[in-house]
Amino acid sequence: MNEKTRATVDKKNIVRERMAEARQSPLKTYRDLTVGLDTGIGHFIRHEMTTFLLGSMGGGAGYLLRKRFYRGLFRESGGGLILGRHLTLRHPRRMVLGEGVTIDDLCVLDARGDSENGLILGDNVIVNRNCLLLAKNGSIRIGRCTTIGSNSVIVSMSGIEIGEAVMFAGGCYVSAGAYETDNPDLPIMDQPAYSKGPIVVGDHAWIGTCAIILDGVRIGKGAVVGAGAVVTKDVPDYAIVAGVPARVIRMRN
Repeated sequence: MNEKTRATVDKKNIVRERMAEARQSPLKTYRDLTVGLDTGIGHFIRHEMTTFLLGSMGGGAGYLLRKRFYRGLFRESGGGLILGRHLTLRHPRRMVLGEGVTIDDLCVLDARGDSENGLILGDNVIVNRNCLLLAKNGSIRIGRCTTIGSNSVIVSMSGIEIGEAVMFAGGCYVSAGAYETDNPDLPIMDQPAYSKGPIVVGDHAWIGTCAIILDGVRIGKGAVVGAGAVVTKDVPDYAIVAGVPARVIRMRN
Protein backbone atom coordinates (compact mmCIF):
# COMPACT_ATOMS: atom_id res chain seq x y z
CA MET A 1 0.00 0.00 0.00
CA ASN A 2 1.21 3.51 -0.71
CA GLU A 3 1.09 6.58 1.48
CA LYS A 4 -2.13 7.84 -0.15
CA THR A 5 -4.12 4.91 1.23
CA ARG A 6 -3.34 5.52 4.87
CA ALA A 7 -6.11 6.67 7.16
CA THR A 8 -5.99 8.74 10.33
CA VAL A 9 -6.66 6.74 13.50
CA ASP A 10 -8.86 8.09 16.28
CA LYS A 11 -6.66 8.11 19.41
CA LYS A 12 -9.52 8.20 21.91
CA ASN A 13 -9.10 4.50 22.71
CA ILE A 14 -5.38 4.70 23.48
CA VAL A 15 -4.78 3.98 27.18
CA ARG A 16 -2.59 7.06 27.71
CA GLU A 17 -5.44 9.30 26.52
CA ARG A 18 -7.87 7.56 28.86
CA MET A 19 -5.58 7.69 31.87
CA ALA A 20 -5.14 11.43 31.45
CA GLU A 21 -8.87 11.75 32.17
CA ALA A 22 -8.55 9.79 35.41
CA ARG A 23 -7.36 12.84 37.33
CA GLN A 24 -10.84 14.34 36.99
CA SER A 25 -12.93 11.19 37.44
CA PRO A 26 -10.94 8.12 38.61
CA LEU A 27 -13.85 5.71 39.13
CA LYS A 28 -15.57 6.63 35.87
CA THR A 29 -12.30 6.26 33.96
CA TYR A 30 -11.57 2.90 35.58
CA ARG A 31 -15.02 1.63 34.72
CA ASP A 32 -14.62 2.90 31.14
CA LEU A 33 -11.29 1.07 30.80
CA THR A 34 -12.48 -2.23 32.27
CA VAL A 35 -16.05 -2.80 31.03
CA GLY A 36 -17.07 0.39 29.21
CA LEU A 37 -19.65 2.98 30.14
CA ASP A 38 -22.19 1.41 27.77
CA THR A 39 -22.68 -1.51 30.19
CA GLY A 40 -24.75 -1.31 33.35
CA ILE A 41 -23.39 -0.83 36.84
CA GLY A 42 -24.48 -4.39 37.65
CA HIS A 43 -22.15 -5.84 35.03
CA PHE A 44 -19.31 -3.69 36.35
CA ILE A 45 -19.83 -5.00 39.89
CA ARG A 46 -20.09 -8.58 38.62
CA HIS A 47 -16.85 -8.17 36.66
CA GLU A 48 -15.04 -6.77 39.69
CA MET A 49 -16.25 -9.44 42.11
CA THR A 50 -15.64 -12.35 39.71
CA THR A 51 -12.11 -11.33 38.75
CA PHE A 52 -11.19 -10.38 42.34
CA LEU A 53 -12.38 -13.64 43.89
CA LEU A 54 -11.47 -16.11 41.14
CA GLY A 55 -8.77 -14.48 39.04
CA SER A 56 -5.80 -15.74 41.04
CA MET A 57 -7.30 -18.98 42.37
CA GLY A 58 -5.07 -21.94 41.58
CA GLY A 59 -5.62 -25.67 41.14
CA GLY A 60 -8.66 -27.48 39.90
CA ALA A 61 -11.02 -25.33 41.93
CA GLY A 62 -9.83 -22.17 40.16
CA TYR A 63 -10.12 -23.81 36.76
CA LEU A 64 -13.67 -25.06 37.39
CA LEU A 65 -14.95 -21.86 38.98
CA ARG A 66 -13.54 -19.61 36.25
CA LYS A 67 -15.03 -21.91 33.63
CA ARG A 68 -18.41 -21.56 35.33
CA PHE A 69 -18.54 -17.89 36.31
CA TYR A 70 -16.37 -16.09 33.74
CA ARG A 71 -18.62 -17.13 30.85
CA GLY A 72 -21.22 -14.57 31.85
CA LEU A 73 -18.71 -11.75 31.46
CA PHE A 74 -18.30 -12.28 27.69
CA ARG A 75 -20.64 -11.30 24.88
CA GLU A 76 -20.65 -14.94 23.80
CA SER A 77 -18.65 -17.98 24.90
CA GLY A 78 -18.80 -21.62 23.88
CA GLY A 79 -18.38 -24.74 25.94
CA GLY A 80 -15.06 -26.24 27.00
CA LEU A 81 -13.60 -22.87 27.95
CA ILE A 82 -10.24 -23.02 29.77
CA LEU A 83 -9.04 -19.84 31.50
CA GLY A 84 -5.73 -19.48 33.30
CA ARG A 85 -4.90 -17.34 36.30
CA HIS A 86 -4.29 -13.60 36.50
CA LEU A 87 -6.10 -12.71 33.27
CA THR A 88 -6.80 -9.06 32.50
CA LEU A 89 -10.10 -8.63 30.65
CA ARG A 90 -11.07 -5.23 29.30
CA HIS A 91 -14.49 -4.78 27.71
CA PRO A 92 -15.33 -8.52 27.78
CA ARG A 93 -18.84 -7.71 26.51
CA ARG A 94 -17.17 -7.10 23.14
CA MET A 95 -15.51 -10.53 23.12
CA VAL A 96 -16.84 -13.61 21.33
CA LEU A 97 -15.19 -16.94 22.25
CA GLY A 98 -15.93 -20.12 20.35
CA GLU A 99 -16.00 -23.72 21.54
CA GLY A 100 -12.93 -25.12 23.26
CA VAL A 101 -11.00 -21.85 23.57
CA THR A 102 -7.96 -21.93 25.87
CA ILE A 103 -6.38 -18.78 27.36
CA ASP A 104 -3.32 -19.38 29.53
CA ASP A 105 -2.06 -17.49 32.60
CA LEU A 106 -1.15 -13.79 32.63
CA CYS A 107 -2.78 -12.86 29.32
CA VAL A 108 -4.32 -9.46 28.60
CA LEU A 109 -7.40 -9.38 26.35
CA ASP A 110 -8.61 -5.89 25.52
CA ALA A 111 -11.59 -5.42 23.18
CA ARG A 112 -12.25 -1.70 23.60
CA GLY A 113 -12.17 -0.97 19.84
CA ASP A 114 -15.10 0.66 18.07
CA SER A 115 -16.70 -2.63 16.98
CA GLU A 116 -19.26 -4.39 19.18
CA ASN A 117 -17.27 -7.55 18.56
CA GLY A 118 -13.81 -6.18 19.22
CA LEU A 119 -12.21 -9.59 19.82
CA ILE A 120 -13.39 -12.81 18.21
CA LEU A 121 -11.67 -16.15 18.90
CA GLY A 122 -12.83 -19.11 16.83
CA ASP A 123 -13.29 -22.69 18.01
CA ASN A 124 -10.26 -24.36 19.61
CA VAL A 125 -8.07 -21.25 19.55
CA ILE A 126 -5.18 -21.39 22.03
CA VAL A 127 -3.64 -18.22 23.46
CA ASN A 128 -0.53 -19.19 25.38
CA ARG A 129 0.94 -17.64 28.51
CA ASN A 130 1.63 -13.91 28.83
CA CYS A 131 0.12 -12.76 25.51
CA LEU A 132 -1.38 -9.33 24.79
CA LEU A 133 -4.35 -9.03 22.41
CA LEU A 134 -5.28 -5.38 22.15
CA ALA A 135 -8.09 -4.13 19.89
CA LYS A 136 -7.63 -0.36 19.99
CA ASN A 137 -9.64 1.08 17.09
CA GLY A 138 -10.16 -2.09 15.05
CA SER A 139 -11.25 -5.62 15.80
CA ILE A 140 -9.09 -8.75 16.13
CA ARG A 141 -10.47 -11.93 14.57
CA ILE A 142 -8.66 -15.24 15.01
CA GLY A 143 -9.85 -18.30 13.10
CA ARG A 144 -10.47 -21.78 14.45
CA CYS A 145 -7.60 -24.01 15.59
CA THR A 146 -5.05 -21.16 15.53
CA THR A 147 -2.36 -21.04 18.23
CA ILE A 148 -0.75 -17.85 19.54
CA GLY A 149 2.68 -18.53 21.10
CA SER A 150 3.75 -17.31 24.52
CA ASN A 151 4.77 -13.66 24.97
CA SER A 152 3.22 -12.58 21.67
CA VAL A 153 1.64 -9.16 21.13
CA ILE A 154 -1.20 -8.40 18.70
CA VAL A 155 -2.31 -4.76 18.50
CA SER A 156 -5.09 -3.64 16.13
CA MET A 157 -5.54 -0.05 14.98
CA SER A 158 -7.61 -0.73 11.84
CA GLY A 159 -8.33 -4.45 12.03
CA ILE A 160 -6.38 -7.71 12.25
CA GLU A 161 -7.68 -10.90 10.65
CA ILE A 162 -5.88 -14.19 11.36
CA GLY A 163 -7.09 -17.27 9.51
CA GLU A 164 -7.66 -20.87 10.51
CA ALA A 165 -4.98 -23.29 11.72
CA VAL A 166 -2.26 -20.63 11.88
CA MET A 167 0.77 -21.26 14.09
CA PHE A 168 2.41 -18.33 15.88
CA ALA A 169 5.63 -19.19 17.68
CA GLY A 170 6.62 -17.36 20.86
CA GLY A 171 7.47 -13.68 21.02
CA CYS A 172 5.75 -12.59 17.80
CA TYR A 173 4.62 -9.00 17.31
CA VAL A 174 1.72 -7.97 15.05
CA SER A 175 0.91 -4.28 15.04
CA ALA A 176 -1.11 -2.04 12.75
CA GLY A 177 -0.66 1.70 13.06
CA ALA A 178 2.05 4.33 13.38
CA TYR A 179 2.54 8.00 14.23
CA GLU A 180 3.23 11.00 12.04
CA THR A 181 6.72 12.46 12.43
CA ASP A 182 6.44 15.64 10.32
CA ASN A 183 6.46 18.16 13.18
CA PRO A 184 9.90 18.13 14.89
CA ASP A 185 8.67 20.52 17.61
CA LEU A 186 5.90 18.20 18.80
CA PRO A 187 6.50 14.94 20.71
CA ILE A 188 5.77 12.00 18.44
CA MET A 189 3.26 10.61 20.95
CA ASP A 190 1.18 13.79 20.51
CA GLN A 191 1.17 13.71 16.70
CA PRO A 192 -1.66 12.12 14.67
CA ALA A 193 -1.80 8.33 14.45
CA TYR A 194 -2.50 6.63 11.15
CA SER A 195 -2.82 3.17 9.62
CA LYS A 196 -2.14 1.85 6.13
CA GLY A 197 -4.90 -0.72 6.56
CA PRO A 198 -5.66 -3.99 8.30
CA ILE A 199 -3.22 -6.87 8.75
CA VAL A 200 -4.34 -10.21 7.32
CA VAL A 201 -2.72 -13.61 7.97
CA GLY A 202 -4.03 -16.37 5.71
CA ASP A 203 -5.08 -19.87 6.68
CA HIS A 204 -2.41 -22.46 7.56
CA ALA A 205 0.44 -19.95 7.80
CA TRP A 206 3.39 -20.43 10.17
CA ILE A 207 4.88 -17.37 11.87
CA GLY A 208 8.34 -18.06 13.35
CA THR A 209 9.74 -17.05 16.72
CA CYS A 210 9.95 -13.29 17.35
CA ALA A 211 8.73 -12.40 13.85
CA ILE A 212 7.29 -8.90 13.40
CA ILE A 213 4.38 -8.12 11.04
CA LEU A 214 3.83 -4.43 10.37
CA ASP A 215 1.02 -2.16 9.24
CA GLY A 216 -1.15 -3.02 6.24
CA VAL A 217 0.56 -6.34 5.40
CA ARG A 218 -1.12 -9.47 4.04
CA ILE A 219 0.47 -12.87 4.75
CA GLY A 220 -0.72 -15.38 2.17
CA LYS A 221 -2.28 -18.79 2.71
CA GLY A 222 0.22 -21.45 3.77
CA ALA A 223 3.09 -18.96 3.95
CA VAL A 224 6.05 -19.37 6.31
CA VAL A 225 7.69 -16.39 8.04
CA GLY A 226 11.15 -17.15 9.38
CA ALA A 227 12.24 -16.51 12.94
CA GLY A 228 13.15 -12.88 13.60
CA ALA A 229 11.86 -11.67 10.23
CA VAL A 230 10.36 -8.18 9.87
CA VAL A 231 7.52 -8.27 7.35
CA THR A 232 6.91 -4.90 5.72
CA LYS A 233 5.29 -6.02 2.44
CA ASP A 234 2.69 -8.56 1.35
CA VAL A 235 3.77 -12.22 1.31
CA PRO A 236 2.43 -14.45 -1.51
CA ASP A 237 0.55 -17.67 -0.83
CA TYR A 238 2.87 -20.57 0.05
CA ALA A 239 5.97 -18.39 0.11
CA ILE A 240 8.78 -18.76 2.65
CA VAL A 241 10.21 -15.40 3.72
CA ALA A 242 13.08 -14.47 6.03
CA GLY A 243 15.32 -11.53 6.87
CA VAL A 244 15.08 -7.85 7.79
CA PRO A 245 13.14 -6.73 5.86
CA ALA A 246 11.62 -10.10 4.96
CA ARG A 247 12.19 -11.38 1.41
CA VAL A 248 10.98 -14.46 -0.41
CA ILE A 249 13.67 -17.14 -0.26
CA ARG A 250 11.66 -19.89 -1.94
CA MET A 251 8.15 -21.18 -2.61
CA ARG A 252 6.54 -24.25 -1.06
CA ASN A 253 6.12 -26.39 -4.17
